[in-house]
Amino acid sequence: MPRMPSALITGITGQDGLYLAELLVAKGYDVHGLIRGQNNPRRDLVEGLLPDVRLHNGDLTDLSSLIRALRDSDPDEVYNLGAVSFVAYSWENAPLTTDVTGKGVLNMLEAVRLHSGDDLGRIRFYQASSSEMFGKVQEVPQRETTLLWPRSPYGVSKVFGHYMTINYRESYGMHASSGILFNHESPRRGPEFVTRKISQAVARIHLGQQDSMALGNLDARRDWGYAGEYVDAMWLMLQQPDPDDYVIATGEMHSVRELCHTAFGLVGLDWERHVRIDPRYLRPTEVDELCGDATKAERVLGWRATTSFEGLVRLMLEADLREAGLEPVEHLTVPEPAR
Repeated sequence: MPRMPSALITGITGQDGLYLAELLVAKGYDVHGLIRGQNNPRRDLVEGLLPDVRLHNGDLTDLSSLIRALRDSDPDEVYNLGAVSFVAYSWENAPLTTDVTGKGVLNMLEAVRLHSGDDLGRIRFYQASSSEMFGKVQEVPQRETTLLWPRSPYGVSKVFGHYMTINYRESYGMHASSGILFNHESPRRGPEFVTRKISQAVARIHLGQQDSMALGNLDARRDWGYAGEYVDAMWLMLQQPDPDDYVIATGEMHSVRELCHTAFGLVGLDWERHVRIDPRYLRPTEVDELCGDATKAERVLGWRATTSFEGLVRLMLEADLREAGLEPVEHLTVPEPAR
């Protein structure tokens, strides 16, 4: 009987890690997750959702812990999703963001190289790169060849990890690929991210649990997709005979203002009556617009986004309405586009 494939996921407690682990378990993988700290508050969540996943204590800033995790899991595939991923926080703690999101990639690559021994192609490596690397965008839409111009410590750290992945691929012949994922959201997104912040606030305002919410730049435009679909692309990259880098995106841009209009409109509310601007939420340097060209991913991987912007907002809002105590939610209707 052939051995089932195995995978190690860093950042398994995040939305991408959870969706990816579910996907791999469904495909028959022996799935392992790296988790930081014995008392990690999200350990119970992972163990409850994914009882078959084995968790290993480790830290992306500690090379020896990564080597131990690789020894104990002996994976065929490594998905490096771990990062300090909240962009706004990266200005508050640029050193920590750099250590985890940037240098952590180097540590993981080096651990894989050392564990692989003489057979450097036996472990396939995925790096979670980010559209934030494009920052001050040099062309619209952005593709794999677009010049990177990051505008935050987070973006700079992701650029370091991205190029280090390419360097290990070219220097050692490792099967190391990067997915340049544009914004991807879900009901599992943390409440500090603007999409989830809005969907939670709309649910609470609709139920009379709060009156208003504060946001920053309403004109920022993003390419928002559904995280549950984007993990399919991660897996597909590691099934290719040759490693490469791929933009994963919907190809559509929507502003934060449109997001507010759609989410509030689904429950029949006028967003302008409930949203106020708070300068505290403005970034020191803003990324004005991100829009990805996923032509290469569709051509090579056969992957394309299928969840619409409105469908994504509905999915998140329905989940937050249920969490806030409202059942059923079939009455939600998509409003006319914002002008």
